[in-house]
Amino acid sequence: MQDEYRTVARAGVHETEINRSRFLCALAPVAGEREAQEFIAAVRKEHADATHNCWAYVIGADASVQKASDDGEPGGTAGVPMLQMLLRRDMRYVVAVVTRYYGGVKLGAGGLIRAYGGAVGEALDAVGTRTRRRFRLATVTVDHQRAGKLQNDLRATGREVRAVRYDEAVTIDIGLPDAEVDAFRSWLADTTAGTAGLELGGEAYGDV
Repeated sequence: MQDEYRTVARAGVHETEINRSRFLCALAPVAGEREAQEFIAAVRKEHADATHNCWAYVIGADASVQKASDDGEPGGTAGVPMLQMLLRRDMRYVVAVVTRYYGGVKLGAGGLIRAYGGAVGEALDAVGTRTRRRFRLATVTVDHQRAGKLQNDLRATGREVRAVRYDEAVTIDIGLPDAEVDAFRSWLADTTAGTAGLELGGEAYGDV
């Protein structure tokens, strides 16, 4: 598994004009293919009068799903350069749709490749990106007496507290980089005088 990946910070649209053709690049973070396809369909519906709605998306921290469409532009001049730009920027779990309103001047194959790839690159710069890092999910169990101080200590040391549950004991869900598990176990024992329990769970990604 990848230790980290980048995705777009939010959904957004950036417009550029090349030789009187308007290129609108809509970007969005997506959790999977279905969400990506729904976003593409929504943009197509919004810009049903456009000359082309070309798209590309990359799903998976390891980029296991990569798809693109030229939507009527000459083969390989739109969807592929869009996809290549996403991959060049190490983008994952992201969909891009470039809507073109033809302005009457043909760009040629090279011009189209530069236009569609460039539209995605400019949109990424405008919308912004964020990095997500792989974490080990872990659950700390501690008595009520120590729970408040421990939560404060966790936050003070930059630990991500994901959830807190109060029962007979207090359980605190956190995220830990794999490399820090042993050091955290020692820190937890020192901080709670050996009274807290630590149980490791699966893996997830969180914002850096």
